[in-house]
Amino acid sequence: MPTSVPLWPLLGLSLPLCLLMAAGTAAATPLEARCEAGLDGAGRRPAVRVEAHDAGYRVDNSLSYRALTRIKREHAGDVVLGLTRAESRVAISVEGSIAADADSGVECMLPQVAVSLSYLPIVVYVGSEFAPGTCAYREILAHEMRHLKAYVEYLPKVESKVRASLASRFDGRPVLAPQGQALARVQAELDGRWMPFIKGEMGKAKALQASIDSPGEYARLSKVCEGEVQSLIGSTRRSRS
Repeated sequence: MPTSVPLWPLLGLSLPLCLLMAAGTAAATPLEARCEAGLDGAGRRPAVRVEAHDAGYRVDNSLSYRALTRIKREHAGDVVLGLTRAESRVAISVEGSIAADADSGVECMLPQVAVSLSYLPIVVYVGSEFAPGTCAYREILAHEMRHLKAYVEYLPKVESKVRASLASRFDGRPVLAPQGQALARVQAELDGRWMPFIKGEMGKAKALQASIDSPGEYARLSKVCEGEVQSLIGSTRRSRS
């Protein structure tokens, strides 16, 4: 988190020691005005940058449907033939030049916030009982690809929402704080308020999966391929009973 102190002399200013970042504030104080002008002397960069990264996916056929059922089971009697697992990652960083007024003990910072959103490579499981190339394997994989598509298509949406929300808070709004505290205050707000918000938005992707895993879809899968799926499940159950 690079900082540079100071960028210009700030003399004879006596201001409240507070964080001034709320939307709709009154006209900028002299310190705020000089902060906005002076800290951007090399040309203003966007105050908020949000980027989403698609790390791809892989197909895994190493676990049995029984193992997948143990991982996913939500209701007694559920049988899980395939499973798509997506693990999200959120990273936030902040930097910004800082100008200090030694006489008043106030410093000014114009934060530059960067957010990275991604999933670890998504893993698409198909039960090991279903050999690649068979009708049952193709049907189960096609179902799991719908889950994959839902995750991938959601990522740009959360990217846009997070960018708009953070921009409404930080865009062009300087931070005034006691000397040595501006960066720490911004970081504390990002950690305490914005990280939970962003993780919550990323987590909403899981809710989109419910409509794909409908009872009707499960019933359809159990009957595809002239009963191949049901036959395989039944034979493994009998052999282990």
